[in-house]
Amino acid sequence: MTSDTQTKTAANRRRITSSVMTTLTATCAFFAVTVLVLIIGYIALRGLGAINLQFLTDTPKPVGEGGGIGNAILGSLILLLLSSVIGLPFGIAVGIYLAEFGAGRFAGLIRFVTDTLTGVPSIVVGVFVYTILVLPMRQFSALAGGIALALVMIPIIARTTEEMIRLVPTSLREGALALGAPQWRVTTGVVLPAAASGIATGAMLAVARVSGETAPLLFTAFGSRFFNVYLDQPIASLTVQIYNYAISPYDEWHAMAWAATLVLMTLILAINILVRFFTRKKI
Repeated sequence: MTSDTQTKTAANRRRITSSVMTTLTATCAFFAVTVLVLIIGYIALRGLGAINLQFLTDTPKPVGEGGGIGNAILGSLILLLLSSVIGLPFGIAVGIYLAEFGAGRFAGLIRFVTDTLTGVPSIVVGVFVYTILVLPMRQFSALAGGIALALVMIPIIARTTEEMIRLVPTSLREGALALGAPQWRVTTGVVLPAAASGIATGAMLAVARVSGETAPLLFTAFGSRFFNVYLDQPIASLTVQIYNYAISPYDEWHAMAWAATLVLMTLILAINILVRFFTRKKI
C-alpha cells in the first residue's frame, strides 16, 4: 500500500469518525431539548387553565372558594433575594480565593468541603439550620429559610466561580501586573470582568437549584397562608405551596399545583433572562 493510499484511508477514517460523532452529539442534544419541551408543554397544558388574576394575587382559600398563590410568589421572591444576598457574595469570594490565591493543604481542604457539600441532600441542610437557628429562636422564619437556601447555593457558586476564573488567560493577568497593578486590582478589574458571564451562569444554576427546593423550607420557613414580609416570621413559598396542593385529595388543588409549577418555571426563566441581559458583553 502506497503512502498516498494510506493518507487517503486515514483521512476517510477521520471523516467518517467525525460525521458519526457529530451525528451522535446532535441526536443527544435533540433528545435533551425534546424532553425539556415535553415537560414544559405538559406542565403548561395542565396548569394554564387554573391561572388567572385572582390565582396570582390572592391567598389560599378552602376548597371550592378559589384562592391563589400571591403570598407564595412574594415569599419565594423574598427567600431567593435573601439567599442570593447571603450566598452569592460568599460563594464568589470562596471561588476567587481558590482560583487566584488558594494553594496548599488549606485550599485543598476547602475544595474537598465544597465538593462534599454539593452532594449533601438539601434536607440535611434544612435539619442543620433547624437545629442551630429555628430551635434557639423557637419559631420558623424567613431568615432561617434564606440561610438554608444560601448554604445549598454556596458550594455550587464557589466551584463554578473557581473554574470560570481559571479559564481566563494568564496573559491578561501578566499584562496587568506588568503595568504595575496590584494583585487585588488585577483580580477585580481584569479577571472578574472576563469571567463575569461564566460566573453569572453558575449563579443562575445555583438560583435555579434552590428555587425548586422544598425540604429545607419545611424545616425553616415552614409556610404561611398570609402575606408576610417580616424575616423573623414564617413565610410562604411556591415549592411548599405546590407540595401542599399536590398531596391533597382534591382535584381543584391538583390543578392549582400544576399552575403554581408553571408560575415557578416562568419565574426562573425571567430571572435567567434578566441576568443574561445585564451580564451580556457589550460590543
